[in-house]
Amino acid sequence: MQETWNILKTDFHEASINMALDEALLRWHSEGKIPPTLRFYGWSTPTLSLGHFQKEKSIHFPGLEKHGCQLVRRLTGGSAVLHDDELTYSIVVSESHPKIPKTIREAYHVLSQGIKVGYKNLGIEAEYFIPERKKGKNRTAVCFEKPAFYELVVDGKKVSGNAQTRQKGVLLQHGSIPITMNEDMLFDLFAFPSERKREVNRRAFRQKATTIEQITGKRYTYKEVQEAFYNGFQSSLGVSFKPFELDDNQWEEVYQLAKEKYKQTIPVQH
Repeated sequence: MQETWNILKTDFHEASINMALDEALLRWHSEGKIPPTLRFYGWSTPTLSLGHFQKEKSIHFPGLEKHGCQLVRRLTGGSAVLHDDELTYSIVVSESHPKIPKTIREAYHVLSQGIKVGYKNLGIEAEYFIPERKKGKNRTAVCFEKPAFYELVVDGKKVSGNAQTRQKGVLLQHGSIPITMNEDMLFDLFAFPSERKREVNRRAFRQKATTIEQITGKRYTYKEVQEAFYNGFQSSLGVSFKPFELDDNQWEEVYQLAKEKYKQTIPVQH
């Protein structure tokens, strides 16, 4: 028999709720309360999410205030991501699940197949990125400036950003699938030594990342993109999905966690 996973569609919430809900799903799955779960969601307010270990010194706080952006720290690692006009997904599944490889890199490969098929459903032929070996670290504070192993690119430009953590015997992977991207806003949110340097990086970024609308020249709705990637994950994972909705007690747990842990975790500075 085909395995059944949960599908949870929570539409648009503020940053603290979105991050708390991903963490709650991880915990509920570790406790055996829910099966593996795929979630799709959006953001009610533009949000910059920082990787779990990322330093705040790279953030330009006046830019956050200028654009009315929320700030939140993710449970997962990686660089900062601007969540705005996008589809976001998360997956929670046991590390011991037979579909999940032991290494983070290979697990990325398995789970990103659903993203690859989702893009194909929109008429976009994305390819896996496999970087050349280079000495030294070449990190960036901006997630979409540099693809990682098995992230997806179109004509060499990054099209989605993904991050992963493993806790309590459960793998959580979530990622950003931009429909459009506000590059002016994005680069206002990071600290640069000069405005000239900011503008140079902004212009260079256009050769490093792209979006669904830029590739296709079409305007897709959130629902259309969600449907494309839902079908992508369903076919690539080889599972069936059953709709899942949180009950009042589960929502209360999420709200409490959001308040205690994720609500404006880094104060805006003036």
